[in-house]
Amino acid sequence: METTKILTGYFIYLPLVIALTLIVSRTLFKNAKVFMLDIFKGREEIATATNKLFETGFYLLNLGFALMILQMDLYNDTYQSLVEALSYKIGGFSIYLGIMLFLNLYFFFRGKRKARQNTTEERIVFKA
Repeated sequence: METTKILTGYFIYLPLVIALTLIVSRTLFKNAKVFMLDIFKGREEIATATNKLFETGFYLLNLGFALMILQMDLYNDTYQSLVEALSYKIGGFSIYLGIMLFLNLYFFFRGKRKARQNTTEERIVFKA
């Protein structure tokens, strides 16, 4: 009976974490293109390619982590333990996904700041 509940947990967990990853990724990288265009000074081809590479890495890291923590140990054979295990796994993954989102935003803002800094330095060099 415990095996059935564990499999039920997997069938609930996997689609949820995949959907969460897809939603966060689409939101992040749809909006990240603006940052990439700014960082790469309007060169759309390189901005789009870099954004796609970041997106691929984001999928690999997050789905890999979701699969890595997949194992579910139910401390007893009840639906309560299944719900508690699922909430712990999905909650932990959501926190991890949020951290990854903010880490990516940090890198985007850092890249934007560096691009702006380089543009300012280039203006100073051309004026001198």
